[in-house]
Amino acid sequence: MELRTKEMITSMGLYSLLTMVVYQIALSQSGSSFDPRQIAAGLLWLAFLFTSMLGLNRSLVHEQDQGCLEALLLAPVDRPVIFFAKAIGNLVFLLIVEALTIPVFAFLFLQGGGYGGSFWMIPLVLTAGSIGIAGVGTLLATMSVNTKGKDFVLTVLMVPLMYPLLLAAVSATTAAVLGGDGSVEQFWAGMGGIAGYDAIMLLAAYALYEFVIGA
Repeated sequence: MELRTKEMITSMGLYSLLTMVVYQIALSQSGSSFDPRQIAAGLLWLAFLFTSMLGLNRSLVHEQDQGCLEALLLAPVDRPVIFFAKAIGNLVFLLIVEALTIPVFAFLFLQGGGYGGSFWMIPLVLTAGSIGIAGVGTLLATMSVNTKGKDFVLTVLMVPLMYPLLLAAVSATTAAVLGGDGSVEQFWAGMGGIAGYDAIMLLAAYALYEFVIGA
């Protein structure tokens, strides 16, 4: 359906790009002495987080409205297989949106001081962070899809759970953007936090998904 309509990619991509533009407008009056690279990583990950929630809601709502979710539950497959399939699909959509957003992000926030780190750091931290967002987000979206206020419930559940991941991802991305002495150590410390979060939360989501989707 998504390959035919491009509905999710279009909405997520436009939302993320417009968020970058709004950030730039808000920071445009901060003065010449202010270096936007200091907070650019935080702004980037906030945009990705809220964009992912938009896509997560859409990915489950369509299946519920058309009865596809019930058909999946009747299929002779383990429930965790459904979880990994949905999580990988959401991850692919999120990575596509991130690939579209990064050039705009670099143009708006990295022009003045340039890019101080190594290029390989950015795709690595984006992929690792997106795995955690997609995995945890898929579980929470499944929990909230049957509630009346889907968007509100998903936001309330997801934002607090994402805090450790965002903290590590912003730290690693800041090190990648600024570079300098100690940036490599800061980057790998952040990546260690992301890897630990991904491992723990994906295992928890794997164990809980059968109970969540059958509820």
